[in-house]
Amino acid sequence: MKHVRTLKEFAIITAGTAIVAAAVFFFMLPSQVSVGSGAALAMVLSNFIPLSVSTIILIMNVGLLIIGFILIGPEFGVKTVYCSVLMPLIMHLFEALFPDFQSITQDPLLDVLCYILVVGVGLSILFPKNASSGGLDIVAKIMNKYLKMDLGQAMSASGIVVALSSALCYDSKTVVLSLLGTYFGGMMLDHFIFGVNIKRRVCVISDKLDSIVDFVLHDLHSGATLNEIIGAYDYTPRREMIAIVDKQEYRLLMDYIYKVDPKAFVTVYSVSDMRYQPKIKK
Repeated sequence: MKHVRTLKEFAIITAGTAIVAAAVFFFMLPSQVSVGSGAALAMVLSNFIPLSVSTIILIMNVGLLIIGFILIGPEFGVKTVYCSVLMPLIMHLFEALFPDFQSITQDPLLDVLCYILVVGVGLSILFPKNASSGGLDIVAKIMNKYLKMDLGQAMSASGIVVALSSALCYDSKTVVLSLLGTYFGGMMLDHFIFGVNIKRRVCVISDKLDSIVDFVLHDLHSGATLNEIIGAYDYTPRREMIAIVDKQEYRLLMDYIYKVDPKAFVTVYSVSDMRYQPKIKK
């Protein structure tokens, strides 16, 4: 059973890596827009080194993995190593199948938009599986350890440097598109990873709290937490319910709260990720 689960997981990772490779080959390379990534840096370097982009990516990824192991230890799992090698191999296959491939859209701006969308889909498949395509992810972790930079800031900084490197061989329009693509690519990735699975943390203080808790448990079939609280104004002890619900459950819960107690005190927070071990009923 464990082997089947592992095979299924690596099949999903392979699909995500293939989508990322397709985004690079079919949209980024024809546009020559260096949207901050290891593949974009390889595209810039291919103007100075007589090697294919896929070969440069493979050399870069393997080199960065070795440097990463030396400088920060074995933090990179098997999945990242697998993706780092698989992606350039898939790109090499595309190069063999489509040796003179030209832009589908014939418009660099549309190519960038398509690249951002497609690569966002691919990375949103990889990240939940704790995998990445290597490249700048490794650079960001090295910067995080030695320059004490936040990982997000390190990723952004390295992406901007790659985007600016397009000035070495492309015109000013391409450089601007590279910077804009890097910025909006990060926003799109946040949407795919966090926006799709976003939940709501609903905190409720009400005179009808028992009824609301019962609705959450038995109608929404969700969980809830009860806290004993004391109001700072008059030191009156109260109870507060906390429940984490999805978008549809949130609408149903808010409708029910308004119906049973319009005066209830409710606060709502966005939850981008949630990890827990579900209880198994015996």
